[in-house]
Amino acid sequence: MSDKKPGILKVLQAVAGKPITPEDDESLFGSGLLDSFALPDFVSGLESEFGVTVPDGDLSARKFDTIDKVEAYLDSKGA
Repeated sequence: MSDKKPGILKVLQAVAGKPITPEDDESLFGSGLLDSFALPDFVSGLESEFGVTVPDGDLSARKFDTIDKVEAYLDSKGA
């Protein structure tokens, strides 16, 4: 488990409103955990949790579709 995964799961659980345990490569959108309406809340939570700023241009399901992709994105932002 990465050092960011617990924080990502914490934010995801808060947005989903239920206990979750997605696989690292499971589609968060395909599984129904996230949708286009929940994405801004998820990203806002990530910004707070990790102290990063996500530009509006990066609000894309492709960038935040799996735990692995979220982690890679946060790494690219220096979180």
